[in-house]
Amino acid sequence: MAIPALLGACNRQTPTALHPDASVQEVMAHIVDPAADAIWGAVRSETTAQGLKEYQPNTEAEWLEVRHHTVTLAEAANLLLVEGRAVSHSNQLEDAHVPGILTAEQVRIKIAADPVRFAAAARALQVAAQEATAAVDAKAGQRLMAAGEKIDAACEHCHRIYWYPNTEQPKWPAPIKAAAKP
Repeated sequence: MAIPALLGACNRQTPTALHPDASVQEVMAHIVDPAADAIWGAVRSETTAQGLKEYQPNTEAEWLEVRHHTVTLAEAANLLLVEGRAVSHSNQLEDAHVPGILTAEQVRIKIAADPVRFAAAARALQVAAQEATAAVDAKAGQRLMAAGEKIDAACEHCHRIYWYPNTEQPKWPAPIKAAAKP
């Protein structure tokens, strides 16, 4: 009788709190960026001297490699939401010299002021990455490219709020200037 009681007590343990080690900047640099770059590079077109060359994964191993990155990116969105994660351990963002870039403290304040908005931005990244995973599972290159565009839009949306909201964005499409005369 004592053994079942002890086993029942084991099931009632409270989970330990998470203790984030990497900063948001490190999660971005070491997990999010490499995964997103691999997804964006998986399906692409290049114009060469020989004409247009199109690339997408072909073998099971190539699709599996891209899937690794889509799953990594989807889970990285969760990492961004771990409570207590520092924005930067040095309190300076890597491109702090660029006009319009917020400081790590300013980013922290913006996130703390509206955590629901930050969570929604992370969730948008996760949903786009999940769409990329579904495209990989279907071995659908065009769907993967479309999901990659959604990943880019999710990244840009979040960055415009939390990283560089004060930068002046170029007008698009940019005006075409006449070539300088020799």
